[in-house]
Amino acid sequence: MTANIAAIIWVAGIVIWFIIRWPHQKRARKMKVASHRRSNAERAVLLAASVGLVVVPAAHLTTGIFNFANYPFIPALGWAGAIVMAGFLWLFRESHRQLGKNWSITLEIRETHKLVTDGLYQYVRHPMYSAFWLWAIAQALLLPNWIAGLAGLVGVGLLYFSRVAKEEKMMRENFGAEYEAFCARTGRVFPVFWRS
Repeated sequence: MTANIAAIIWVAGIVIWFIIRWPHQKRARKMKVASHRRSNAERAVLLAASVGLVVVPAAHLTTGIFNFANYPFIPALGWAGAIVMAGFLWLFRESHRQLGKNWSITLEIRETHKLVTDGLYQYVRHPMYSAFWLWAIAQALLLPNWIAGLAGLVGVGLLYFSRVAKEEKMMRENFGAEYEAFCARTGRVFPVFWRS
């Protein structure tokens, strides 16, 4: 593993992420929305996540703008990053597949929305956020730069901490006791195996 191969793995991950997301995003635009929590603040954190996960590292890789923050590449970290990137892409694809028509990029409830509690969702309530955390970790491992490598963690952190509580509030309002029971037996982004 070299720094160039690690950078290629990061780029390939972005391309595959886009390929996975595109058909779901296209379908989501056609679905009727029953209620939403869209706001400028939400758009801002989505933009921040995109900047941290795509724009900053891409700018670094194409222009070298953050070369002053480089540190020596460690092949073992590159291999770990490749494994984490593969885990992210698998989890991201499965989250989309299992949510199906319920998925949206913004905080929305569809007219035909159903609470998904099987598959990945029997273990965690938000595997898509779990996937984004893995993406940010993979980026940090693959890109040996204090700015470009860690920008994803900052972007995902802003998205997660500003959004997940609002999302859960919306789900409680729509699914009531069913969602409360779901929360009682699952973790937010990490499985909780000791719960029955």
